[in-house]
Amino acid sequence: MQSRPSFRGGIAATLLALPLFAQAQSLPERIDFYVEAKALAAGQPLSPATGDEEFLRRVCLDFAGTLPSSEALAAFVRDPSPDKRAKALERLFEAPAFSERMAEAFNVMLMERNGENERWRSYLAEAFRAGKPWDVMAREIINPDFKEEALRGAGFFITRRLEKVGQQETDYPGLTRDTGRFFMGVDLQCCQCHKHLTVGDYKQVDFNGLFVAFQNAKLQEVSGEKKGASLAEGLLAKKYEFVSVLSGTKGETGPRVPFGVEVPIPPLAKEEQWLEAPDPKKKIPGVPRFSPLKELAERLACAENPYFARNLANRLWFLVMGRGLVEPLDLIHSENPPSHPELLDLLAAAIVEHKFNIKSILRELVHTRTYQRSSLLPEGAKETPEALFACAAERPLSAEQLMRSFLAATGESERVVESKGWEGVDGAKYGKKDFEKVFAAAFANAAKEPELSVNPTLKAALFLRNNELVLWSLKRRPGNLIDRLCALEDAGPIAEALYGSVLSRQPTPEEKAETAAFLAKHETSREKALGRYAWALLSSIEFFTNH
Repeated sequence: MQSRPSFRGGIAATLLALPLFAQAQSLPERIDFYVEAKALAAGQPLSPATGDEEFLRRVCLDFAGTLPSSEALAAFVRDPSPDKRAKALERLFEAPAFSERMAEAFNVMLMERNGENERWRSYLAEAFRAGKPWDVMAREIINPDFKEEALRGAGFFITRRLEKVGQQETDYPGLTRDTGRFFMGVDLQCCQCHKHLTVGDYKQVDFNGLFVAFQNAKLQEVSGEKKGASLAEGLLAKKYEFVSVLSGTKGETGPRVPFGVEVPIPPLAKEEQWLEAPDPKKKIPGVPRFSPLKELAERLACAENPYFARNLANRLWFLVMGRGLVEPLDLIHSENPPSHPELLDLLAAAIVEHKFNIKSILRELVHTRTYQRSSLLPEGAKETPEALFACAAERPLSAEQLMRSFLAATGESERVVESKGWEGVDGAKYGKKDFEKVFAAAFANAAKEPELSVNPTLKAALFLRNNELVLWSLKRRPGNLIDRLCALEDAGPIAEALYGSVLSRQPTPEEKAETAAFLAKHETSREKALGRYAWALLSSIEFFTNH
């Protein structure tokens, strides 16, 4: 066995000490090098590669948003092909469910459960389906085009945040904050009235450079065929003035991307101010010649803004690894360095090179050893520092992932989602929207709260014990899980079907023995016992996490 080299100089010395870096040609190899070099420098052993069952479950949850079928899982495990993982990933990336899953993930990230809108979800899904680059999407979201039907949905990010609640003022500050957070990874909220109290990089002018553009726009209701909300930009003729409530220092700014250069406001004669003049009688907003939103969108969502690519790199890494290279995700600044600085630089550069193609970058990430590492701790280790990525993280499933996985596990997907197989079924009949509603109420975070970690609640626990849809799913019905289990006689095949359907793996010998003992104890009420056993597995942490 080779002895480990000394890494006293940290990552920089590691790069010189390990000739493997020179051999790392592909992006996944270079990503793995940075992760593994830092783990070695810290004396941290790495978990081995995950098994086939865990791998297929993980990628199906990540990119299809649901569990693999027990038949697909068994076929994948039996397949001796050395490239079967690459083929499985490619099938997932090219399947229709990929765009829906990405739309779902980005909806939760960008809106934080702050309302639902069909046009918005359709916009996201179609953008991912068409492979639209993230910089294009970001510009369409920050400067929405309400005249183009295919793009109107993008405006929900802004219009929802500008809806007035009661007597409160229009929340321009909240929109300003969220734009910085989600598109640049910087939370400037504290900078509205003074410089940031703890982050030296964040200045009052950075907040107000975004704020001046948003406060120049007003929410406008649209009637007729295009009924909904839109924006009307006003004329911006002078800079926005602000003052620090702490020091009394005054300042002024025009539109400005945080940490960037101020956009000059052109001096326009009255007859030059509008590209399309407003018509108050017809309630048609005008189109100003100088659009602060357009100027900001083009300067923020571009390769020249380093924060834009770094934020996307950090959030895609979080999406598949369960933790960002920078934590918290929206506090990128010089005093909060990434866990792997060179790796974040590498990913940001790759994103620019790939022209902000999200699918392309995800393809690279999932082919790494880091992504395909087991969630079991390295041999002999009691814990591993999360920031080293030496072990795969256990990630909470979203309410949507849980709902689809629950229906897949209980064998009710076709009946509920596709409305097939209801023949001969008595009693209550439920649809997809019924399940979506109750799972979101039980497991989704409250509006405007980021979904970044597990948030156990009494409401979720009571839901699993008492909700009528949960109990309905665990009753015997033609073709569902309980029906298939009741058709089996021996405890061994029953355990295999249960664990394969619910946990996407085969039971251990101990679990088989436990299943047999449980069924023997409840021999006179076998059908009910099978429902209870399935419920126990569906209520387990193993089912509720992507691991």
